[in-house]
Amino acid sequence: MNTLSYRTESAKPQNVERKWWVIDAENQTLGRMCSEIAKVLQGKHKASYTPHVDTGDHVIVINAEKIVLTGNKMNDKVYIRHTGYPGGQRKMKVREALDKKPEFVVENAVRHMLPRTRLGRQMYKKLHVVAGSNHKYTAQNPEILKFK
Repeated sequence: MNTLSYRTESAKPQNVERKWWVIDAENQTLGRMCSEIAKVLQGKHKASYTPHVDTGDHVIVINAEKIVLTGNKMNDKVYIRHTGYPGGQRKMKVREALDKKPEFVVENAVRHMLPRTRLGRQMYKKLHVVAGSNHKYTAQNPEILKFK
């Protein structure tokens, strides 16, 4: 009988090597870009991807205020939250959000594409969104990530 065993190696949290990526959001479509970012944060772009281990990389998004939305979403899409008090529903359109805090639009889209678990929250912490083109992560030597 053959004694060779073919086993799939599971990634161990202590053995995961993390890279840093920079994504320029200028003229990028929000949903398409954020789905790619979510894949990188989860580690699905790696051969060592393991569903129960955070194998993802860090992602830095620059020029978040120059994001593009298709159709009439800039005026029609609404972010709704509730303060917890009666009559406390608050609404904000995407145009207002981009004016006040452009990082929120990208962060919100990516956060809702990640798993809603402890592991998903751990993955989300590796996302760094900046409104301008300058970021404070140059010491990590991030590489530029291009999409198709």
